Order: sequence, then C-alpha cells, then structure tokens
Amino acid sequence: MARLTVAQMQEHCDRLRRADRAFAPVIRGADLCPFGRVRPRSTHFESLVRAVTAQQVSTAAARSIFARVAAASGGDITPESVQATPHEHLRGAGLSAAKTRTVAELATAATSGVIDFRTLARQSDETVIEELTAIHGIGRWTAEMFLMFQLGRLDVWPVGDLGVRRGWDNLHPAEPSVSPAALHDRGERFRGFRSVAAWYCWRAA
Repeated sequence: MARLTVAQMQEHCDRLRRADRAFAPVIRGADLCPFGRVRPRSTHFESLVRAVTAQQVSTAAARSIFARVAAASGGDITPESVQATPHEHLRGAGLSAAKTRTVAELATAATSGVIDFRTLARQSDETVIEELTAIHGIGRWTAEMFLMFQLGRLDVWPVGDLGVRRGWDNLHPAEPSVSPAALHDRGERFRGFRSVAAWYCWRAA
C-alpha cells in the first residue's frame, strides 16, 4: 500500500474537523496522525509479539520483558527463533503461561502458513482481524492496534479502547459518558478516516 503524504493526512484532518468541530483544538495542538505515513520499524510478526507482551503490564515492564524475550530467542524475534526457544525460557523472560502459549501459537501459524505475513497487508481489515483473533490470546483490540499502527489502516474504530472513549468524552463534555455501542454509531460520520479520529481521541485523553 502506498504511503500517505503529509498533505494527504492533513486533508483527512480537515475532513475530521468538518465532520466534528470538537476535534479542531486537539488537531491544532497535537502531532500529525502517523497512520499510513510512517513505515513500521518491526516485522508484522515481531509487532504482534510486542503487542502480546504489552497486554496488561506497564509500558516500562513491556519493554523490559520484550527485550528479555528477544535475548532468549537469540536476539531476533522471528517465527523460527520463537519455535526454537523452549517455553520455560520464554516464561523465564517474563511471559505468563497464557502469553507464552499465544506467542508459540502465533509462531506455529506463521511457519505453517495458516497466517501468511507476506500477504497479510493486502487483506481486508475484517479478514486480518478474523485471522489474528483465531490465535489464542489475540483479541479484537490487539488486531485493531495491529491494523492501525503496523499496517497503517485508516478506517479502524476501536470502540472497545478505554482511551478512545475517554478522549471522546473529553472532547464532548456536554454529552453523557459514551458507551462502546454509542461510540460505534457516532463514528459513522468519520467513515473512511475513523483511525484518524481515534488517534486524536487518544491525544485528547
């Protein structure tokens, strides 16, 4: 997929402002949304292992655990290196039993071809979500973060994310606190660039 230019992302921000003026101050004061503009620094597989590692722990703890997992796997996080690493070594690096199972199943899916990471970026959003959530321990939220931050997809609306909902509430203080179902409906006005709206909800949070 071709990368967006700064001008193209600014046009999406203009569309967001026109759709909902409450976003204007945060767009003006925050960094430009990076989705679709910045190439990811890690492979698709590595980014998912990082996301699994980060579940339910602090950012600092996630970084430390991921570094130890990489060291236990020989320095590189690949499906082959993970498969060659005994589970007790992954546990010793700080992964829980459940996360160890998830990482191991993800590696098996990659090496067996159940998930083809070479073609994943060409699949639809829902197909990517369906393939990833078939792996134990990977839920819709993790798949949505992968779509946004790794694949740069522009129309993902993660209504289950607490930060997005808090940001929405901060931007719309006169409204009742928004539920996931209500936020889903409110996002229809941003269809086509809902990831951009989510990014600025996070900034507002």
